[in-house]
Amino acid sequence: MTSPYGLHRVLEPAGVLPQQAWRLDATPECGADEVVLDVERLNLDAASFRQLREEHGAGIRRAVLDIVAERGKMQNPVTGSGGMLLGVVRAVGPDSPLGLRVGDRVATLVSLTLTPLRITDGLARWDGTTEQAPCAGTAVLFGRSIAAVLPGDLPDELALSVLDVCGAPALTDRVVRRRAARSVLVLGGGGKSGSLSLAAARRAGATRLVALVPDHAEAERVTASGLADEVVLADARDPVAVLAAVGEPVDVTVVCVDVPGCEHGAILATADGGTVVFFSMATSFSAAALGAEGLAADVEMIVGNGYVPGHAAFALDLVRTEPAVRSLFEHRQTAQA
Repeated sequence: MTSPYGLHRVLEPAGVLPQQAWRLDATPECGADEVVLDVERLNLDAASFRQLREEHGAGIRRAVLDIVAERGKMQNPVTGSGGMLLGVVRAVGPDSPLGLRVGDRVATLVSLTLTPLRITDGLARWDGTTEQAPCAGTAVLFGRSIAAVLPGDLPDELALSVLDVCGAPALTDRVVRRRAARSVLVLGGGGKSGSLSLAAARRAGATRLVALVPDHAEAERVTASGLADEVVLADARDPVAVLAAVGEPVDVTVVCVDVPGCEHGAILATADGGTVVFFSMATSFSAAALGAEGLAADVEMIVGNGYVPGHAAFALDLVRTEPAVRSLFEHRQTAQA
């Protein structure tokens, strides 16, 4: 009997959800409410990719293969994160509620950390220099999984990059509208989730948008895009430098950087009564909570969980209607090619 949460796929330890499990059963046999995919491409999340590249260098391919072979899923043991994938529907169980059909090309909108996965080609076509890895293999979706059929009007690589971070702009939109926030800071405003979050904040009514970036080249790109009213340079890991660069604290801060240690700068740059949204998988939530306490900062802190109803359609619409966002995405892809 299958579980909509994937409990039947957990091999060890017993009784936990797939994301918490050490090892999953990735056998590509379709249960009653499951969907089996033929995988075409993995998209490693930014924090995981950076960590694996820094630790393993040219051996990153072997590292990913070893993780998947050992665990039956892609879950970086250091960052705890994974990413998502692109695939073609091979089989659909009779009780699946996902609305998918055999032959659909889809992007999974749930993490690889809970997705049963097998790799069958040794990642032979991936050189390890980009977050997106061409891949042959299989994956399994559960009854409570989420997937989006790929749009026909966008290149696959672009659509996958957007869908990988589609929770960020949707939640930014919700928070800015809920608080009627006028000022928004995005740490990592030149990245994928950062550029989308800037566009979402503008659409939601923010009138002061600040993008914090790490170097002059990125500052020039974001400035040219017009997505932010102010583009400031600072190391997001240096709280004092962040506060000095931003100046007047903002109503909402969105953290989209993929390195650890950015919690305190985000808190300092946020006005009392404001909100910090953490979208980075490199965030230490204990550091955030204890840091806010130690700074006597009256800020609400939100963990961006990657899911907001309608998030895929919202993010894709931003890319279609905001040329500046699409340009930054395409530049990033070209730079990694």
